[in-house]
Amino acid sequence: MGRIGRLLVWCGFALLVVNVAAADEDDPPTRAARLAFMAGTVSFQPAGTGDWVAPYINRPLTTGDQLWCDSDGRAELQLDGSALRVTAGTAVSFINLADDVTQLQLSSGTLIVRVRRLNDQETYEIDTPNLAFSVLRPGLYRLSVDPSGNSTAVVVRSGQGEVTGAGVAYPVYSGQNDTFSGTDQLVESTQPESAEDEFDTWSADRDSRWDRSRSASYVPPDVVGYGDLDDYGAWDGTPEYGTVWFPRGMAPGWAPYQSGHWAYVAPWGYSWVDDNPWGFAPFHYGRWVWLHGGWGWVPPPRAGPAYVPTVYAPALVAWVGIGAGVAWVALGPREVYVPSYPVSRRYVNDINVSNTTVNTTVINNVYNTTIVNKTVTNVTYVNRSVPGAVVATSSRAFTTALPIARNKVNVDARSLANARVQPLAPAVVPNKQAVLGSQRPAARTPPAAVARRTVVARTAPPPPPPSFAKQQAAIRTNGGKPISLAQVRQISGGAVPAAAVRIAPPSHLLAGGSGARPAKHAPASPAAGVAPAASAAPGREPSPAGAARPSAPKPEAASAAHPVHPSEAPPPPKPASPATADNVLERQHLQEQQRMAAEQNAERQRLQQQQEAEHQRQLAEQARQQLEAQHQAQTAQLLQRHTQQQQTLAERQAVETRRQNEPPARQPASSAPKSARPPPGKPHPG
Repeated sequence: MGRIGRLLVWCGFALLVVNVAAADEDDPPTRAARLAFMAGTVSFQPAGTGDWVAPYINRPLTTGDQLWCDSDGRAELQLDGSALRVTAGTAVSFINLADDVTQLQLSSGTLIVRVRRLNDQETYEIDTPNLAFSVLRPGLYRLSVDPSGNSTAVVVRSGQGEVTGAGVAYPVYSGQNDTFSGTDQLVESTQPESAEDEFDTWSADRDSRWDRSRSASYVPPDVVGYGDLDDYGAWDGTPEYGTVWFPRGMAPGWAPYQSGHWAYVAPWGYSWVDDNPWGFAPFHYGRWVWLHGGWGWVPPPRAGPAYVPTVYAPALVAWVGIGAGVAWVALGPREVYVPSYPVSRRYVNDINVSNTTVNTTVINNVYNTTIVNKTVTNVTYVNRSVPGAVVATSSRAFTTALPIARNKVNVDARSLANARVQPLAPAVVPNKQAVLGSQRPAARTPPAAVARRTVVARTAPPPPPPSFAKQQAAIRTNGGKPISLAQVRQISGGAVPAAAVRIAPPSHLLAGGSGARPAKHAPASPAAGVAPAASAAPGREPSPAGAARPSAPKPEAASAAHPVHPSEAPPPPKPASPATADNVLERQHLQEQQRMAAEQNAERQRLQQQQEAEHQRQLAEQARQQLEAQHQAQTAQLLQRHTQQQQTLAERQAVETRRQNEPPARQPASSAPKSARPPPGKPHPG
């Protein structure tokens, strides 16, 4: 292949890598928040709508969604590793909820955050009108914004965080109670240790239910809502599917995905919202199966060598074609879920292997058939034959979030038997009611002053979600299918967020009040273009600068004598975990180090593979050379032996030839023949 051909191949490969990376970047978040509890007057505004409604329990929440608790309100939001609890007079919203970012806006009121797990790459930030608070450790935190929005009280029951605003950053530690006043200049005042109030007690009681959950023994920790399964069902071991959860007290004829409604939640599209208080985890993770005369939920696989973090799904169902209406059936174990929203091949693999036990080859086959080739095949689903498993409703009820239990459509057995089942959801353009839900408008909304407040952020937020009208027009242009995140970014230009976000100016770290901490050396960051110094071996002094280094054999000489195996090279030192950071800058620095280390490790593995191939080539070449040398030596020995034999033979032949060519020598008299001698006594004739 010539130079131009190699260049074209490389350009094609680079374009493929860029396209794959872009496809992965456009994947929707693998996590969503859950409205798990509410009491009193609670109002909800879905992203892009501008309308406040009374929310439903189990509603999925994501970027741009807002919640308001009025004077008698209280609510709890659950995520995959934390819980958020708000009380009266509190306005909270999601500025960003991505795979590695949890960014909240607290415009007023009080928020208690229990962080159980914090991934090394995760940013967890709470933005208020005068500061940004970053969570650095798992723990329990309470933040309160005064009614005027001019001060924020930060209480750290356990854990560690950092306050940023007005060009400074304050570390806050477990046991601290500080109030930060002002916007152009932060003034910190240390408060006496605060006693727990009724809101703290309620939050602690909710935590205890989470901490002592029996279901935690059977469900991966990143499944949202498993704590509510304990009070509404029981776990039982089965030989086919392991430990299965069976709900209690269900009405005769009940089937999964029947008691609830369909809401349109971008970017996933139509998402199931179940009416049961336990109805989040079993409808967004795992699979359902009919066993022993009842329905059981098979949870996702728990952590193992090939564990993939559990991916949230809007509804794990297959869709049944019944003509004018819409029908669906719960997916069973080992059945592939195919998203109806735009996703990459990797996303399809992750959402399936993290939720059920399924072969990746089967996933790839379904992906190629359904998404790549856009071919609809009639798949036999295990739950389709279960009586009452297929649930049907009218198109109007489906697209307007009406309760399905009161709007079921009966379909005769013959029609169901002949109906085609497909993995993709019907392409139906939603109306605004599908986003808002069929609940009544909110009785109370946040005060205008609270809704207009600007908050301080350390992390730059994504563009605000576009209005629903723009989304609806794009969905209609897309043939009723959910639009991709790339399309969302295209139509969100010029959108104005409900509350502006002001990025905090660069800050320098201060020791705040009682938070003065002993000095701690942060990992050194190598200057640009300067390689970091190698770590000294344990128990050995590092070499002084300028010291002579022992000479090493030349690479070609070493490889010729004995090729060095790539695995003999020691791996680079593992960077420190960002969880050990004492401030946001150090955490970001360690996160960047981890990212660079991951890239370097991938490059190292790639080079090792190349070196391994070169190593094998060198070994093969060395073996060939040795064999050729042996062959040459044997040939030389045979040639030498042959030459010697030829010389010996030639010498013999030469001797024989000389012998034959020599003239006969004269014989002496004494040697004359007896017949020629004269008889005795007679003289010789001559």
